[in-house]
Amino acid sequence: MFPEVHNSAQLTELISSIGFLPLLDSGIRGFSAEEIVADDCRYVVFSDGGWDWPLWKWKGSIITEGHHVYGKFFAGKAGFISREWWPDFCNYRRSKYPAPQEGSIDEAILFTLEQEGSLITRELRSQCGFTGPKMRSKFDGYVTRLQMATRIVTEDFVYPLDRHGREYGWGWSLLTTPERLYGRAATQCPRTPEESFQRIFAHMQTICPQASDKQLLKMLK
Repeated sequence: MFPEVHNSAQLTELISSIGFLPLLDSGIRGFSAEEIVADDCRYVVFSDGGWDWPLWKWKGSIITEGHHVYGKFFAGKAGFISREWWPDFCNYRRSKYPAPQEGSIDEAILFTLEQEGSLITRELRSQCGFTGPKMRSKFDGYVTRLQMATRIVTEDFVYPLDRHGREYGWGWSLLTTPERLYGRAATQCPRTPEESFQRIFAHMQTICPQASDKQLLKMLK
């Protein structure tokens, strides 16, 4: 259905072409970066316990190039949206997820990000006071909801360094607001939310003809 991808540049070009692409399994067969990339770009574990995953490492460069937006947008799962489609996606999603109420935890999270500019998840969690036992998963739920609402996006990924100065591990999401990263104009759309949704849905039917309407609605709701 999609051309096989061998490097970050090809994946960037594909996202530009189709507009939307979940990173991992989306529930729609064949519609994820994980399924599209060539075999040698997928996750592999070595005999010494090390691992390599080229696709995982491409995320940061694709985001920082500025052409695509990344976050947990698809049923709480991460993926890419091209800047071309971002205004319509924002328009629709923000109509489904109203702005945080005054005094709410969601508002406090956004206020902290707006004040700091950007923070990795654990720093944001600490500054918002979610430091007690079992608070991590609770806080992550708030952040995921704000990403689904297009209020928070990932700016980049930050990796710890070993004693040789080399990056290691899975990395931490550096979170920010789309207004800060792309400008307020990037979230504006001339259509109604319903018009934006119909435009997105018709487009998704074209690029995912194998998917049922129910599958598409689940991913876009």
